[in-house]
Amino acid sequence: MLEDFPRWRRHSPMSDPGGGAALYDLLPNDEAALCRAVQGLIVHADWASAYGLPETHFGPDARTTLPLERRLAEIVRADKRPLTAPRPVPARTPGTCRDYALMLCSVLRHRRIPARVRCGFATYFDAPWEDHWLCEFWQARDGRWRRMDAQLDEVQQRLLGVDFDISDVPAEKFITAGEAWRRCRAGADDTHFGHGETKGLWFVRVNVMRDHYSLNRSELSAWDGWRQAGEPHRSVCDADRRATDALAWQPDAAKVEIAPPWLG
Repeated sequence: MLEDFPRWRRHSPMSDPGGGAALYDLLPNDEAALCRAVQGLIVHADWASAYGLPETHFGPDARTTLPLERRLAEIVRADKRPLTAPRPVPARTPGTCRDYALMLCSVLRHRRIPARVRCGFATYFDAPWEDHWLCEFWQARDGRWRRMDAQLDEVQQRLLGVDFDISDVPAEKFITAGEAWRRCRAGADDTHFGHGETKGLWFVRVNVMRDHYSLNRSELSAWDGWRQAGEPHRSVCDADRRATDALAWQPDAAKVEIAPPWLG
């Protein structure tokens, strides 16, 4: 299958830096250095205590994924130095794994490099396969999609025992939601895939949908509201399985509008 590179060179509404695009001009081209620059701007809201901050330091909205134009405006409003200047941890903009990935994606798309935000599962957190987002870009010289995880700064690398290049995440350390779904359908234990205590095939399906929407330049979707799902919604019927099978094999297919069951 031929890659649709123009699709992933164009900004989505979430990745578009808008009036803040010029802020990217001084950021490094080297992938590892770019990850470090992003780490100096964002701190994961759920990791506050690892940096010596109270868990409530960032407030209730800290996990809200922001469009890049708004995030850049907040960064500059708090500190007018170039983005290459690391902010003190308490002054960094709070976010989650998706925010690191989205900023990397935004910078790369600004440079006309095909890039996209992927939703899947990583092995380097507490669960065997933990819900996670990262950024991947097309590395032309190798003819492959290369994955970067800027969330993993020195603090997290030390605490998690990360021993790989975060600017080139190995295939065995992160799999997309579609890959996870295919493994579960082939007999893998679906309770190994989840977010904290929330696990199972229904959650893998949530991430298949989120990855599908992200590949269609919609990094946010109604499927992000999975915490609203009650027990009746935490199962997968045969029709859902068939539809999810198709998207797991071709997540970059044209967007299929499927409403989450808890909104039905």
